[in-house]
Amino acid sequence: MRIKNGTHALKKRNAILKKAKGYFGAKSKQFKIAKQQVMKSGNYAYVGRKLEKRNMRSLWIARINAACRLNDINYSNFMHGLKAKNIDLNRKVLADIAANDPQAFAELVKNVKSK
Repeated sequence: MRIKNGTHALKKRNAILKKAKGYFGAKSKQFKIAKQQVMKSGNYAYVGRKLEKRNMRSLWIARINAACRLNDINYSNFMHGLKAKNIDLNRKVLADIAANDPQAFAELVKNVKSK
């Protein structure tokens, strides 16, 4: 007796079509085209996760730089001063302090400027 794998194949197709729900035209209706689009969407999502990390880092640097310039120091001197004083704060935390607590950031800058 031959086993045709019908229910399993149907489950696989339905899973792909479920992921393709909301795509335009044949990309959400026809299995072959939907499968290609789901694979491509997965690649886009993978690349997007990497790009988001890059974009967030550049946003943090821009925020820190803006706060530094308000306190009469440039970004590179500020970061170098932090490393020299062994103040281990990452850019995400520094950007948060710069945006939400300008007085604390001014204290950090004062600490960095004093030698």
